[in-house]
Amino acid sequence: MAQLEVKHLMKYFKTPVGPLHAVDDVSFSIDSGKTLGVVGESGCGKSTLGRAVLGLNEATGGQILFEGKDITHAKGVLSKEMKRQIQIIFQDPYSSLDARMSVQQLIAEPLTATGICKGKAAVQKRVAELMDTVGLASRYMLSYPHELDGGRRQRIGIARALAVEPKFIVCDEPVSALDVSIQAQILNLMSDLQEERGLTYIFITHNLSVVKHISDDIMVMYCGCLTEKCECDELFRAPLHPYTKGLLSAIPEPSIHVERKRNLLEGEISSPINPAPGCRFSSRCPYAGDICRERFPAPQEACPNHFVACHFVNEINGL
Repeated sequence: MAQLEVKHLMKYFKTPVGPLHAVDDVSFSIDSGKTLGVVGESGCGKSTLGRAVLGLNEATGGQILFEGKDITHAKGVLSKEMKRQIQIIFQDPYSSLDARMSVQQLIAEPLTATGICKGKAAVQKRVAELMDTVGLASRYMLSYPHELDGGRRQRIGIARALAVEPKFIVCDEPVSALDVSIQAQILNLMSDLQEERGLTYIFITHNLSVVKHISDDIMVMYCGCLTEKCECDELFRAPLHPYTKGLLSAIPEPSIHVERKRNLLEGEISSPINPAPGCRFSSRCPYAGDICRERFPAPQEACPNHFVACHFVNEINGL
């Protein structure tokens, strides 16, 4: 049984001119100890999806199951339990930390709030253990966030997430604000922690190189909708959706001796406010037909465990 199941999840926001469809009819599942990478352009609904799973944004519709329990609108004891089981690492390590609190206080906060550790000595011991786990030297215990670089701030965020001993972590672009060399350190740390503790990740990013490094499966989103989902290696080897092909062709090629055909995505992005019927990508798709503008394409299994939301996926790829 999958650890997390999301069924037809929807999250709409009210605007003066109509509902904004941030996440629209998205379904997927993640097995324990695995990583699902979620990629797409800015504004495609990646972060909203992660926040909806956490309950930070209450779902408009659909169902979220964690270890068989419906947590879509969890309240009371179930909500408190889920907040311990499911944690988040935020994109900006500085804005997610209270600048008035020291490193020790920041890491101790979830320990005392949940009652995991009782007594000052037990809290201090656990803080020291967590700092060691994420690679923060003990000399930074009394430092403040503004005194540290981005990598160390993000390690504080990871330590706070680990403090309550979760099973599942939503990683909302956790390395996008960091230098490339620091990104590698944080990604390796997260991979090591996953292996040691059996953690499950949703890894949200717009960086395809990063998601390839850490993910088992990848889900591509466009304008709030799922366009393609399959194993990581399969997606990079044989993408089937025209949008995915365009994304992958934009990855820089490090060799000047290799020529690669670019699939340029032209046209206007569809508005997520009161979206028209049909495929959201139809205004930019070179293969779009009348049916694409009239009927929304439900994800179909074009190949084993390879789901694509496209009316003409078989014709485009010769399947």
